[in-house]
Amino acid sequence: MDLRALALLAVLAGPAAAEPVRIATWDPGLSRGGPGLLMRDIGRDDPQVLAAAQAVVAMVPDAILLTGFDWDLDGRALDAFADLLDREGHPMPHRFAGRTNRGLQAGLDLDADGRAGQPRDAQGYGEFTGQQAMALLSRLPILGVTDHSATLWRDMPGNRMPPSPHADVQRLSSAAHWDIALQGPAGPLHLLAFSATPPAFEDRNVARNHDEAAFWLDHLPEAPFVVIGNLNLDPVDGDGDSAALNALLQVAQDPAPRGDWQPPQTGANADHRGDPALDTAEYDRVGNLRLDYVLPAQGLEVIASGVLWPAPGDPLAEAVATASHRKLVWVDLDLE
Repeated sequence: MDLRALALLAVLAGPAAAEPVRIATWDPGLSRGGPGLLMRDIGRDDPQVLAAAQAVVAMVPDAILLTGFDWDLDGRALDAFADLLDREGHPMPHRFAGRTNRGLQAGLDLDADGRAGQPRDAQGYGEFTGQQAMALLSRLPILGVTDHSATLWRDMPGNRMPPSPHADVQRLSSAAHWDIALQGPAGPLHLLAFSATPPAFEDRNVARNHDEAAFWLDHLPEAPFVVIGNLNLDPVDGDGDSAALNALLQVAQDPAPRGDWQPPQTGANADHRGDPALDTAEYDRVGNLRLDYVLPAQGLEVIASGVLWPAPGDPLAEAVATASHRKLVWVDLDLE
């Protein structure tokens, strides 16, 4: 066939459909009780680590924010996990994992229990620096990262911080607030990433959970963005204040990702009012909750979305259950 015929066929076929970009978030349970233990487990093919990798590979994200992944100074654990994904057929060559506030000691007795240096005396709860931290893996190049994690809580406009003798030390982020700019098909896409404290355990945590979400309202980029991460807030069945989430939904959209299967709504779930198909976390005592979100800016075109909660008997069900009590959330965007 000559070149003119090939050109004619191309015209008749019309433009190729744009490939959607899949953005995901998940707490994969890749956190351990001490520094270096996650790296050890990745190196010895721990079943839980392999299950987490299997779930990620199955969902083929273009970028995924992991909100339960231990940080180490040289990024060795993240590199090793990325190598595992590569061997399983889903390379994600671009990555970021800055030090977060979890386990980062403030040097003070923040919880006033008479003992400094305890997990609740860290800027974010943690038994060691970097426990239950955050990490980004991406197939899209990372253009840059703006790290807001050192912002003092008191310096956030309109904050709800209770009076504290440690206001000149206490940071807002319990983990981190990162604005990660990715190279999308038609320009930068900003991931506004964070992992909030649960609105429980300490009296101040309802206010902190609210303010961690509200922070982004004053830091929205002009470029397309996605608010992403573990908000630790169920707007219907949880104990938190959903006002900040509702405010974010004035500038972002909720694709309402749904799982393919939900457990029987008995026991602790029996009195829940929220749609169980939206739940992303499985708990025996308090029931299942929606805690993890991917919220694209209004105006971005959402192609599809979902929660990886397979039914019993599904080939992925065992891996998902082995990896974590949290469920991977994904959204497909048309960024052309």
